[in-house]
Amino acid sequence: MFSSVAHLARANPFNAPHLQLVYDGLAGPSSSPAGPPGPPRRSRNMAAAAVEEEYSCDYGSGRFFILCGIGGIISCGTTHTALVPLDLVKCRMQVDPEKYKGIFNGFSVTLKEDGVRGLAKGWAPTFIGYSMQGLCKFGFYEVFKVLYSNMLGEENTYLWRTSLYLAASASAEFFADIALAPMEAAKVRIQTQPGYANTLRDAAPKMYKEEGLNAFYKGVAPLWMRQIPYTMMKFACFERTVEALYKFVVPKPRSECTKGEQLVVTFVAGYIAGVFCAIVSHPADSVVSVLNKEKGSTATQVLQRLGFKGVWKGLFARIIMIGTLTALQWFIYDSVKVYFRLPRPPPPEMPESLKRKLGLTE
Repeated sequence: MFSSVAHLARANPFNAPHLQLVYDGLAGPSSSPAGPPGPPRRSRNMAAAAVEEEYSCDYGSGRFFILCGIGGIISCGTTHTALVPLDLVKCRMQVDPEKYKGIFNGFSVTLKEDGVRGLAKGWAPTFIGYSMQGLCKFGFYEVFKVLYSNMLGEENTYLWRTSLYLAASASAEFFADIALAPMEAAKVRIQTQPGYANTLRDAAPKMYKEEGLNAFYKGVAPLWMRQIPYTMMKFACFERTVEALYKFVVPKPRSECTKGEQLVVTFVAGYIAGVFCAIVSHPADSVVSVLNKEKGSTATQVLQRLGFKGVWKGLFARIIMIGTLTALQWFIYDSVKVYFRLPRPPPPEMPESLKRKLGLTE
């Protein structure tokens, strides 16, 4: 599979130099008049080519996709585990709003009842589940972005790039949630049902004995409802925000920015995307939390019982959590790409062929 994808990726518009537009003029080299040579000028294509020689693999190769998946494991597994205390309080606010009346009250009640160790409940299923989700989310996103881009062609890829980001991320998240669902179900049971189980080793066998495999996968449909819109927003908003930041905010082209400056842009764009992600996915998140706590309930029943106001409980905590989470995930993921010397294509620019069609060239 990867070899065929790598072959398609060679012509992919997201491959670094493919959409780089040279600032030395739009005419080809053959049209340049003869004359004395001017001072040496380094075009953006030349700069990109020089950087590309340092890459550890080709864009779209099997190694590229595997290392992107590893980046997803590191970024998602570590960040979700680090935020387990906030996630625990948020879940308890959703399933028992009378007892946990707010984020600060939730922390206070949890510390009083369970102590400091109680804030770490569910860390094991969180780490395992979200590591697997990160592998599929980021790895498959890169795969689907290449595949869909080559189906559209260079010009349509640029014109419909937001739709491409949405489609690629939704496709990746479909598989990522199947990998996440069992651990997410165990995590919610541990965090929201006092006395049920304190560890994954205790929770998983107990859940299987009570409900069979359905205990682990009954929440996959609501998980798709929560995570697919979340991931579509996460990737599409991030990609377009990065594009806008370099166009309107950053005072110099991306090619002239240092790796550190580029990572700062990544973090800012990630946080902006995270705020929108939290709002879009919160109602479904509330349903998933209650559904995984209760036996025999369906998503429709839970939604009817919560009502419009109920599904928005805990939104402030989720915005803080998801905004920080998304920013850190993009920052770590991009840092992993830098560490492994993976190709990191710049924001897409209009292809020359499209510029000619629109009469933007001389």
